[in-house]
Amino acid sequence: MPEAFLEVKGLTKHYVVGGGWFRRPAARIRAVDGVDLTVSRPGETVGIAGESGSGKSTLARLILRLVEPTAGSVWMEGTAVTSLRGEALRRWRRNAQMVFQDPFWSLNPRQRLGDAVTEPLTAHERLGPRERWEVARELLRQVGLPEDFASRYPHELSGGQRQRVGIARALSVKPKLLILDEPTSALDVSVQAQILRLLEELQDRFGLTYLFISHDLRVLEYLCDRLVVMYRGVVVEEAPADELFDRPLHPYTRALLDARPERRRAARDRVVLAGGGSAPGEQAVGCRFQDRCPFVRSRCREEAPPLRAMGPGHAVACHFAGEF
Repeated sequence: MPEAFLEVKGLTKHYVVGGGWFRRPAARIRAVDGVDLTVSRPGETVGIAGESGSGKSTLARLILRLVEPTAGSVWMEGTAVTSLRGEALRRWRRNAQMVFQDPFWSLNPRQRLGDAVTEPLTAHERLGPRERWEVARELLRQVGLPEDFASRYPHELSGGQRQRVGIARALSVKPKLLILDEPTSALDVSVQAQILRLLEELQDRFGLTYLFISHDLRVLEYLCDRLVVMYRGVVVEEAPADELFDRPLHPYTRALLDARPERRRAARDRVVLAGGGSAPGEQAVGCRFQDRCPFVRSRCREEAPPLRAMGPGHAVACHFAGEF
């Protein structure tokens, strides 16, 4: 079989906090704990869903080597990304870029937008002032902004316009993979729709592959080919987008879908979560969802469920998937 475009194997990031003479005992936070993820082909859009604290953004930074993993590997088009060092890693970074959540704080308020959008490119190529300005204007045109915005500053733009600048900056090095970390969550609903349409147009024009991180399931349903659901640092379910929305098998996935206002189900059929959110922490014995699951059984408290296949492309980490 041909190799996958992107393959993540056992990716792990643990943080040790506390400790010392007069501090509380050290604790191990398992932000990402043995995640496997595959993007099969170029041009695919894979969504990553989950609550705050589920490990989505940490996973994105691990893939891009913005954070070094505790264990595991990342492969992209046959290249072992986690093994790259120095100049080889710098050259590889042209292949994968990130669009961040907050379009204001991801830009330097003292830097003109023309310099901001070409900054990643100048890290790889030497450009004269005139050539750099021409590139900046073309990038702004590609994301639907006027050329004269190149001389403006971030505070002069709206939130949607600043996010377009962030996308233009990511496109400057002509990447193959874009990781979009909640790129629409800080925007009004009407502006969200504009940004999503822009992302679709750019994907068709440049053949981009997307990893789209969001807690907004409506956005993921609209844009993604396949979905991965994370909870407390692990993958609990993955499936083609249509199938996951039609036939969710993990109680956590069902609860996320039932929380949408437009999902009108009988009260007796809804899955309602107990307890707090999915803050990372020490790994409990058994299933990580046990303290919030309405269907928990004794086996769940004693044995962690593996991610197992439940159909073509559909896998779930639940001992009793499909029984409730």
